[in-house]
Amino acid sequence: MSTVSKPSLAVWKFASCDGCQLTLLDCEDELLAVTDRLDIAYFLEASSATVAGPYDLSLVEGSITTPDDVERILEVRRQSRFLVTIGACATAGGIQALRNFTDVEELLRIVYATPAFLSTLGTSTAISEHVDVDFELRGCPIDRSQLLEVIGAYLAGRDPEIPSHSVCVECKQKTNVCVMVAHGTPCLGPITHAGCGALCPTFNRGCYGCFGPVESPNTDAMAGALAVTGLSAGAIDRLFHTFNAWSEPFRDMSVSVPAPTRRQP
Repeated sequence: MSTVSKPSLAVWKFASCDGCQLTLLDCEDELLAVTDRLDIAYFLEASSATVAGPYDLSLVEGSITTPDDVERILEVRRQSRFLVTIGACATAGGIQALRNFTDVEELLRIVYATPAFLSTLGTSTAISEHVDVDFELRGCPIDRSQLLEVIGAYLAGRDPEIPSHSVCVECKQKTNVCVMVAHGTPCLGPITHAGCGALCPTFNRGCYGCFGPVESPNTDAMAGALAVTGLSAGAIDRLFHTFNAWSEPFRDMSVSVPAPTRRQP
């Protein structure tokens, strides 16, 4: 860590809804305990008072969507010993990455009265597509316990211990009845990274994939199982193309699912 008495933390926002930064603020008592061990040097969501870098740990929320974003994330990387991306926007481009599947210029014409005043990229991309990232914390929004684990791990000089299993494991731990097997409810739990505590299946809803894909997900088999529940091809595409649409396993679904297993809209 740095040579000062306490390591420094910076929190940065790019294109996002601020939900992951709010998760840090919502830690309340835990955050106060953390501040005894580090200096929050830059966190505009919490305070306008800032300290110049370099920083020992940077948490980055949001995706890269403008030319200015590209320049700024390069500078953040230069100023940061460790850089951790937090949330679906920073790790997978976010729901705004749906622009990547269509004509951005057409969207600008539809939404804005004077699109010529805007400066935007044709894509919304993850931070890791532009700079080296030390750790990615998934979720939309992230889980507060996982966030505190990541911060604590870097303070202690060790790797974060974040479970890599799927939401299905969390369902089993909570003794949930499988909504897909029991009720035919479409659910992405088998291929979605754990972290939410199986929130939706606990309330008899299918998983929407908020925490992104697990490592090496079998998306073809998942799409086939979804088709058995009665979902059309278009509905399967929409289920995969939400919060983590630009994560590689999800973005390729429209071309990777065998046609015979899919029904037309």
